Amino acid sequence: MKTDQLIEILSRNVEPVKPVHLQKTLVWALLAGGVGAFGVMLGTVGLRPDGLPHLEFLSLRLVFTFSLIAIGAASLARLIRPGQRAGKLAALTVLPFLVMIAGGAIAIGFGGPMAWGRMLFGMNWMTCLLCIPLFAVPPFIALIWFLRDGAPTSLRLTGAIAGLLAGALGATAYAFHCPDDSVPFIVFWYVSMIGLCSLVGALLGPKLLRW
Repeated sequence: MKTDQLIEILSRNVEPVKPVHLQKTLVWALLAGGVGAFGVMLGTVGLRPDGLPHLEFLSLRLVFTFSLIAIGAASLARLIRPGQRAGKLAALTVLPFLVMIAGGAIAIGFGGPMAWGRMLFGMNWMTCLLCIPLFAVPPFIALIWFLRDGAPTSLRLTGAIAGLLAGALGATAYAFHCPDDSVPFIVFWYVSMIGLCSLVGALLGPKLLRW
């Protein structure tokens, strides 16, 4: 059989994947990844030992991570289709980072040099350093499974957004354990660890999403 004949046979009665199917798959991937991240958190470090953090600090963490989750999910919903670009939507991921960095800089300015070390490193910076990437592993696996159900073409960008989204879900899970209530701590460690997850996703994307 000639190649042209094979292509013609394979192209008959081809129906496009319905957007609703991809949206449902994305929702399931986010739910599975979120549950996985919380499961790893509960099985390792557990909830904050002295109860929930002050509401304002928990709210700050969750507003930051949820904004990244929303933008990242919307970006992946576009990038999963061949030839699609996230464009300005993907660029919006920078905005939450800029807002957090600006808030952290203001807090450090008001804190004074003597308090900078405590504000930046807190008491458990090493735990944060290890836990956010660890908690991001289940969401990243779930998101790669979702993306392989489609046909993304911008593999490095798609991997970066998947890593960022996984890191945000991992940081959300860690927020319910994090005992350090300091704006600079949240900014420095959450921003850097989520950024690291995004970098890892960009490096792995071309390998894991190739089709």
